[in-house]
Amino acid sequence: MALRKFDYEPAPMVMAFILSPMIENSLRQSLLMSKGVTPIFLTRPISLTCLILAAVVLIFLHLLWKTERGRLQNNSGFRLSPE
Repeated sequence: MALRKFDYEPAPMVMAFILSPMIENSLRQSLLMSKGVTPIFLTRPISLTCLILAAVVLIFLHLLWKTERGRLQNNSGFRLSPE
């Protein structure tokens, strides 16, 4: 199984499979109530906070990945991917 091969925990996968249909239904309901207007997610404080938090986490993880990748390239003497 791929989860064991790459040493992933199964709990987050199970949570994703359980929660994703609920999140999808809530998103669909929100879009129906707003008549398809997506800026409604930016005008509500809770949804705006969640979107900003998600963006900050993604940016942080991307920067962390880039610094680790650069550190590995400098220490090993070979490139991980052609650029």
